[in-house]
Amino acid sequence: MPESDLHFQVDRAPGGQFVKGQSGNPAGKPQGCRNHATRTAEALLDGEAEALTRKAVTLALGGDALALRLCLDRVIAPRRDRPVQFALPPITDVADVAKAMTAITAAVAEGAITPGEGAEVAKVVDALVRAIEASDFDRRLTALEAANAADL
Repeated sequence: MPESDLHFQVDRAPGGQFVKGQSGNPAGKPQGCRNHATRTAEALLDGEAEALTRKAVTLALGGDALALRLCLDRVIAPRRDRPVQFALPPITDVADVAKAMTAITAAVAEGAITPGEGAEVAKVVDALVRAIEASDFDRRLTALEAANAADL
């Protein structure tokens, strides 16, 4: 019978410690393994989820604020990022950044987007500016190197 990878013994130093850089459990935690508390909770609630849900809804409808929050947290997912739609002028070079930032500021001021959304869009514009600058630098460096090679 072949020996399981789970029973493989790793090398140890003479003092009994594991060799540096080698895990004491090379197979790792088995995939899908849940901790004891999770398994216990699942065993306790097995078959009772529907009744508990109905009770929480009943309490929420009866005015229990905590039960209402629990129900709403489960029914309505937390709000995630949403697509931001507003007029942003095209950015083809660094000179266009001022127009783009003006458009972002105006959208925040009008309430079309939140300040947080405006900050995130500004980060995207900043990343685009850095990419344009890097591309421009590379283009100029390549031209200088070509001119320098032609002079030699």
